[in-house]
Amino acid sequence: MLVVAVGLGAYLVTLGAGRHPSASATTTTTTTTTTTTSTTSPRTSPKSTSTTTTTAPGAQPSTSVKVLVANASQTNGIATYYSGKLAAAGWGTLTPVTATTALATSSLYYATGEQRAARAIAVALGISPSAVQPFGPVVPVANTAGADVVVVAGDDLASKVPASAG
Repeated sequence: MLVVAVGLGAYLVTLGAGRHPSASATTTTTTTTTTTTSTTSPRTSPKSTSTTTTTAPGAQPSTSVKVLVANASQTNGIATYYSGKLAAAGWGTLTPVTATTALATSSLYYATGEQRAARAIAVALGISPSAVQPFGPVVPVANTAGADVVVVAGDDLASKVPASAG
């Protein structure tokens, strides 16, 4: 019965993941089942514990997630470079812009419901997860209209651009 329950849970997770292709609909399901069997002997009490964890795939690139890349570095063309890189990976991109201030360290901002997409983009670009935060009053970009995720590319990302791309 335990095997059937775990199998059914894995099937339902797979089935559910197939119906929701957007990055914000990805789910993680953990199933833990503990079975305890005891005998009438006071000396022995065998226990059997089985734990199964099933995780659906992480946020996948989606053209429905609109990403705005802003250049906050001292290097020209960085926003265009990273917009192209994200578009090639399958993300929807908006026209790159220049940030309102220069920054040494890159950051990402996300709209409600787009945290997983923002984290996936941060991983893809090599940006620290601590730099991912929700939209708020401090986004160093003049206009974020239409953006689900804003990448503010600082000097740290500029230093990663191949010389041939600049």
